[in-house]
Amino acid sequence: MKCFHYFKEKKLRRREERSAPELKEPRKSEDYSGAESDRFVKSSCSASVTSPRGIPELYEEKAHNLRVFSYSEMRQATNDFSRMLKIGEGGFGSVYKGSIKPAAGDGTSEATVVAIKKLNRDGLQGHKQWVAEVQFLGVLEHPNLVKLIGYCAVDGERGIQRLLVYEFMLNRSLEDHLFNRAFPPLPWKTRLHIILGAAEGLAYLHEGLEVQVIYRDFKASNVLLDENFRPKLSDFGLAREGPMVGHTHVSTAQYPADSKKFGLIMDPRLEKEYSINEARKIGRLADNCLSKSSKDRPKMSQVVERLKQIVQVSNEGDSFDKTFEEICEEDPVEAQTKQKQHEPSEAWKRRMAHLAKLGEHVEGASRRRLLIMQRAKVV
Repeated sequence: MKCFHYFKEKKLRRREERSAPELKEPRKSEDYSGAESDRFVKSSCSASVTSPRGIPELYEEKAHNLRVFSYSEMRQATNDFSRMLKIGEGGFGSVYKGSIKPAAGDGTSEATVVAIKKLNRDGLQGHKQWVAEVQFLGVLEHPNLVKLIGYCAVDGERGIQRLLVYEFMLNRSLEDHLFNRAFPPLPWKTRLHIILGAAEGLAYLHEGLEVQVIYRDFKASNVLLDENFRPKLSDFGLAREGPMVGHTHVSTAQYPADSKKFGLIMDPRLEKEYSINEARKIGRLADNCLSKSSKDRPKMSQVVERLKQIVQVSNEGDSFDKTFEEICEEDPVEAQTKQKQHEPSEAWKRRMAHLAKLGEHVEGASRRRLLIMQRAKVV
């Protein structure tokens, strides 16, 4: 059994360190010896172990679909990385809007507008994230995932250069539309379709492939919007393969959130132009996804189906002007909660009974003062 355990551990290490033939490690990085790896794979215990294909194996089949660019092509596409063409910046590096010429044999003469991400030259760590993004996006194909067109890798005297070329997303990120006041507020129905599309992208990663993919970096800034406001998940530098059957995985550290930050979950810029009923259903669904026990949390495919039902109801007609009574008829639990909020509390009842009892034993001015106190409590 120890032989099998050692084989699995070694094979996982080799899978993480290696990349497809075109994606070589920087010269400063350490690689396993090829002869040593061959001898190990050919060991007696290797014949008894079969494992499903991982992302590196799947990438080797589809690597030919990605276009390999030269560094001079990247400079030309971005006007030598002009600041005027910079459309984003973060810890990973900078993103530029560019224009690339069609590849030979495409049968078109029109240039393609793209987004070019230039990673910071921070050595091995930056290269690993670049390799991860190339391999994952080279394999993944879904309408709600950003499309990787190609990449550029250069090891020069001035250091390594790692670039990625994506399809251009006209409407930037969801974060811009939610938190940047320069953008008009997104309509409620547009928000519903963005929520559904993002969930469909995650469901594909979790359940739509022969290998599970854990995204690990889901946030508004990584949800990009095309010209039709279709959401697409981007930035797969932190993505990892999911655990095998019967195994768990190491997750990111958890920390308690400040509950005061969640006092307001609806965008005030929407004013009253949204369905309270639909917002409540989505809120409950989000709460289910945050259940402490994993058994109580729904799968992403179940989340998608629930969101589809909400979107379908929204498309059938507006429900912005529903009265409280109508909502309570649909949701008896909510009606009961609201009713309890409007009922007098037990402490209030005891206080009023005590004042009434005192009033039985006083007369004149004192009695009038007690009556005034009772009326004030009622108001």
